[in-house]
Amino acid sequence: MVPGPRSGRILPVTQVVRQTTRDLRRHNRAALLSSLYLRGPVSRLELVAESGLSAATVTNVVSELIADGVVAEAGSVESDGGRPRTLLAVRPDFGHVVGVDVSETHVEVGLFDCALGTLGTVRHPLVGTRLDPDEVAGLVRTGIAEVLEGGSPAAVFGVGIGVPGAVRDGGIVHAPTLGWRGVNFAELIHPHIQAPLHLDNRARTLGQVETWRGAGRGAERAIVALLGVGVGAAVATAGRSHPAITTSEWGHTVVKAAGAACRCGSHGCLEAYVGTEAVVRHYADRAGTEPVIGDESDEELARIVEEAQGGGPAADVLAETGEYLGIGIANLINLLSPDRVVLSGSAGAIMGPAILPAVRDAVGRHALDYLAERTEVVLGALGPEAVALGAATLPIAELLANGGRVG
Repeated sequence: MVPGPRSGRILPVTQVVRQTTRDLRRHNRAALLSSLYLRGPVSRLELVAESGLSAATVTNVVSELIADGVVAEAGSVESDGGRPRTLLAVRPDFGHVVGVDVSETHVEVGLFDCALGTLGTVRHPLVGTRLDPDEVAGLVRTGIAEVLEGGSPAAVFGVGIGVPGAVRDGGIVHAPTLGWRGVNFAELIHPHIQAPLHLDNRARTLGQVETWRGAGRGAERAIVALLGVGVGAAVATAGRSHPAITTSEWGHTVVKAAGAACRCGSHGCLEAYVGTEAVVRHYADRAGTEPVIGDESDEELARIVEEAQGGGPAADVLAETGEYLGIGIANLINLLSPDRVVLSGSAGAIMGPAILPAVRDAVGRHALDYLAERTEVVLGALGPEAVALGAATLPIAELLANGGRVG
């Protein structure tokens, strides 16, 4: 007889063995499904090599996943001197997920299949909401209803929401840029939806999806920069199954002493030079015009990028933006020694191609040579809906952790 796992009561050895065996099978199933999802399509032989499990164990688990409708065979590839190897992949039609991006200027909601293919998106500006949590939650609920219109809510096995702040205790949001402190945002959403709800910092969710499906995939240590109205960074370190993701308030590191005022109350923060509205304001100051901010700031930033092709104030502002962004990235490189830095988020998608050469040049001048030489600085690969897509990885991550079992 041995003590029970929680209560301290004595359990028969046979019961402990059964529990241990069940836990091991659950662990193997979750590990193999995660590997298949993140690396796939892959063959059974590749799963054996990567997991270290026996061929028999892999075959049994894969058979279970196929029988449960989570995984399907997805073609074959030639092998060296033997029969073609059958590839396996997670079925996109296994279920749907909803991803919600709550930013400082808008709410974007996307419906995605199980392989993170986009099925539909809607966007609502936060104009007139005064960033009131109840009103923002109302737009989230409206967006979810819109992307599900004509479909079956029962097909959705999870809703993920990315917010510009810290999430504690399952759904309490502290978001200074929204003026939220201890807002129970989950409670404003969860009673109105059928599926499980997940909340996290939007920089972290963006980092997760860029390393799962985007430009950070395959890196040993990737830094994913979220460039929008706010500026943040996620650090993704490769692991055996999921990359480990941590976030930082990178946008509020100082790049110029006594510099431009930042909305956090300090001066000279990186965000005050490379955030969407900061770039728009700097351009307006040079051009002698009124800044276009709020939900229209993305469109104004795109116009500035286009105008910069002809030189003038727009080109000067983008050159300055690239310089400060390069300094900020050089600081991260010197501190964390990544092998890849990804410029993502809405502003990354809009101005990234135009400022990338200037960013790389500044990195080369400000980072230590031996660290800069081993670090790629690249553009995000997932487009303007990347943050909503990142939020959709939250229920997917739970699905993988549960070995493909919903609920």
